[in-house]
Amino acid sequence: MKVQDLEFKKFITAPALAEKVHALATQINHDYKGKTPMFLPILNGSFMFAADLLKEIKVPCRVSFVKTSSYSGTSSTGQLKTLIGHDESLFNQHIIIVEDIVDTGLTLEKIIEELRALGAKSVEAVTLLRKKPAREKKVDVKYVGFDLEMEFVLGYGLDYDGLGRNYKDLYKLAENASANP
Repeated sequence: MKVQDLEFKKFITAPALAEKVHALATQINHDYKGKTPMFLPILNGSFMFAADLLKEIKVPCRVSFVKTSSYSGTSSTGQLKTLIGHDESLFNQHIIIVEDIVDTGLTLEKIIEELRALGAKSVEAVTLLRKKPAREKKVDVKYVGFDLEMEFVLGYGLDYDGLGRNYKDLYKLAENASANP
């Protein structure tokens, strides 16, 4: 499949994604029994994952959103830009950050630091995808769907220059495609 100038191939199917989302939600439901967590999806990429995950959450919960970015094209810029902040008090709340992908961990570490400074009772993260640099850096992610090496992926909310978010499957950059992922 071609998206702009790059070729992508199917990587993780919609049924496999649904199965993993269900497993993550089951674990969160168990861990947060008797608590009322605040889910904090990171927009734009996590919107599909967050929607599907939250449909499986059975414990009482709240949802608020934050929009951050550190990407340009297929690579991280290394600079976090918070575009839209949360508008509710997070003091003494159990926070679960919902990420689409943890690449370098820059975005997640910055958000965790900010939430702890605001007096959150606990801060955990759930991500659909985690790349090798974040694992090597030992970025704290309690709930992980799939571990990747360095693949550049799109679909299921993730994009390439704004395109591809609407695909129900996850696609990875074809090995013969040239880019700077």
